[in-house]
Amino acid sequence: MPAPQAHPTFREALRFWLKLGLISFGGPSGQIAIMHTELVEKKKWIDEERFLHALNYCMLLPGPEATQLATYCGWLLHRTWGGIAAGALFVLPSALLLWLLSTIYVAYGQIVWIAAAFAGLKPAVTAIVFAAVIRIGKRALKTPVTWALAVVAFIALFFFHAPFPAVIAGAAMIGFLSRNYFSHEVSAPAEMRPMAPVHTRPSWTRACKVLAISLMLWWLPVLAAGLWHGWHSALVQQGVFFSKAALTTFGGAYSVLPYVGQQAVETYHWLSAPQMLDGLGLAETTPGPLIMVLQFVGFLGGWHQPGALSPLLAATLGAAMTTWTTFVPSFLFIFLGAPHIEQLRGVAWLHHALSAVTAAVVGVILNLAVWFGLNVFFPTQGVVDWFAIGLSTAAFVALQRFKVSVLLVVLASALLGMAHHGLAP
Repeated sequence: MPAPQAHPTFREALRFWLKLGLISFGGPSGQIAIMHTELVEKKKWIDEERFLHALNYCMLLPGPEATQLATYCGWLLHRTWGGIAAGALFVLPSALLLWLLSTIYVAYGQIVWIAAAFAGLKPAVTAIVFAAVIRIGKRALKTPVTWALAVVAFIALFFFHAPFPAVIAGAAMIGFLSRNYFSHEVSAPAEMRPMAPVHTRPSWTRACKVLAISLMLWWLPVLAAGLWHGWHSALVQQGVFFSKAALTTFGGAYSVLPYVGQQAVETYHWLSAPQMLDGLGLAETTPGPLIMVLQFVGFLGGWHQPGALSPLLAATLGAAMTTWTTFVPSFLFIFLGAPHIEQLRGVAWLHHALSAVTAAVVGVILNLAVWFGLNVFFPTQGVVDWFAIGLSTAAFVALQRFKVSVLLVVLASALLGMAHHGLAP
């Protein structure tokens, strides 16, 4: 029989979700790795099978998968309010910090100490992602088919730049068609699984209620902005545009940034192309999902097109509108779909299809790790950053060999980056 799971109090969970929101550097792969280490291995709040099942579902959704996974796990532990707390605390620290940095940016321009700290954070993030490849790979790659899927996913992404949704969909299809070649030991028999909590059982009444409330909350700020500030104002345009973007962001932030950048710069004139790149740099220096760069776009859009408002107020409202319409759909997807996904955990064909997705995810994470490493260790052609290589190696050893916490590794790396540039406090 599997070991019984610990179940945290709501207060214990809140402390963890806040901590996660503060240390979740490294993009979705690093964030998923942190959640797996803490929730499954250390705290044992969620079992391995349920975590991977949730991860597979989130990988199939549009939007930031790490945020959705945190929301899903919070919902599993403490119902709807648990999911709201987990998702909100995952995003809120990054949103507040990025608002502060955006305000400093429009007032003073480039921020030197952030660039110096990021010089230390990037090698640490690279180490976190490589550690995630090893940790998740050990659990997901159990048959020749799963190993092959991981390798093919990496090759398709890294060498042929295949679309992320196509890789994930192809893996799911292969998993379904080759289900007889998967290990039958991956999933525990139904009678050995912990009984599903009552709140994870789906009902049409609940689904209708979730849909109605979520849609109202999603669009209410947009309607209020239109009535207050005019239907052609930048605030309404941002609400509508980023709502559409939230439904098409398959494959993470990097897959949607070209589209958002082109529209924001050339169509809406919310900011310039160099400012878009600066925003990406600022977003990468904050914890939380990289898609937070969209908040910077909304901030600059309000700043440059304030209408009758002061620039700072318009920018703050633009940032809030962008963040709201980017992330509220993710809560809808989880609260609406998760009960049905939980109900299907025992369905063999779905289990094997999602297990194939997990295997492909290992290749996806490896692709990100290699891409990150190449850009961090070789910043320009013919240049080797030995400081980054040494710091990343030390961070990897600290994480893998000595089990140092991610928080300590991230903080130490940021300080070393500042010291390396002569900016340490």
